[in-house]
Amino acid sequence: MQTLQALLLGILQGVTEWLPISSEGQTLLVMMSWLEISPEAAFSHSIFLHLGTMTAVIVKFRREFLEVLQDLDSALARTVIIATIFTGVFGLPLYFLVRDAFTDGKTATFVIGSLLITTGLLLRYQGAGTKGLDGITTRDMIILGLAQGLAILPGVSRSGTTITVLLMRKVRQDLSLTLSFMISVPAVLGAVILDHSYASIPLKTSAVMFLASLIAGYLTMDLLVKFAQRINFSKFCIALGVFTIAVTVII
Repeated sequence: MQTLQALLLGILQGVTEWLPISSEGQTLLVMMSWLEISPEAAFSHSIFLHLGTMTAVIVKFRREFLEVLQDLDSALARTVIIATIFTGVFGLPLYFLVRDAFTDGKTATFVIGSLLITTGLLLRYQGAGTKGLDGITTRDMIILGLAQGLAILPGVSRSGTTITVLLMRKVRQDLSLTLSFMISVPAVLGAVILDHSYASIPLKTSAVMFLASLIAGYLTMDLLVKFAQRINFSKFCIALGVFTIAVTVII
């Protein structure tokens, strides 16, 4: 992979991570369709790209993470820990299933298109809640973790799915955004370690990808979250999914 390609992939990850359109699905499509990278390698690269945006979340929410580390019995810490446990319970089996299944580019692209449509249908739900941290139940935390585990499937938006689930559980919108970002950190760390994606990418390429996704992610986080609140991404995801499948069938 050329340095410019690694840079563009990092920027794409940094921008799309905060939008409910599946950053993993977008980077996979670019790598397989335009860069002609094998599905297996593209899958590992897409996981590694999340390391940069994960670091951006840590920097942005450093006070909240410090609070978690200082008081593991707090409501915030309990939410992050329990959600992470159930992300692993559901996400681990799906990870091995997806990793072994992504051996054919055309099939992989079709799956991504189908899951984008699924994400769009899920995002049709719009709700407003009043629950604060103290009102979040253990059941809410478990459901949140299971929803995040589902996002290992390329094309399923992690942010879109987790935020929608929290809204359905009547959690405040601002808190839903914060929790969605925070629970992504242990999930990404686990996925990167499990996949060993960092070991399969040349050092120069991985450094460019990491820095590009970190900087782009940090600079666009607030702007794109506000943008996402104003745009109907449900229709966008469905249209993008239909287009992806149509291109797959035609080609």
